Amino acid sequence: MISEKKLGSAHDVLRYEQNPLNVIFTPKSVAVIGASEREGSVGRTIIWNLMSTSFGGTIFPVNPKRKSILGIKAYTSIQDVPEKVDLAVIVTPATTVPGIVRDCVDVGVKGAIIISAGFKETGEDGAALEAEVM
Repeated sequence: MISEKKLGSAHDVLRYEQNPLNVIFTPKSVAVIGASEREGSVGRTIIWNLMSTSFGGTIFPVNPKRKSILGIKAYTSIQDVPEKVDLAVIVTPATTVPGIVRDCVDVGVKGAIIISAGFKETGEDGAALEAEVM
């Protein structure tokens, strides 16, 4: 008979225990908040890279000023995305990030990557923004 201790340390062959980092490394859906069609922008590059690789998941561009980004329907905010989102990639100015993170939490986004500047590396105001996000 196998003891409970050994069962607890057994390899998870059925993958019941999901690693919390899976939403970052293997998301099934990604919202790019701050998506853009502007050549050279981070928001465009991320959308393009997701489209051009073997990602295979669902891409949700979020931009309140665009109806589509690179041919994909865009949404005005994360709250307007009609499906669950595993990962939000936030590429907006630092001052907008705390509110966006709150919106992501409110709709159940599982993880986020923030690509922005203007946090604690810029001084006290940026440090306060960073603390608000954390």
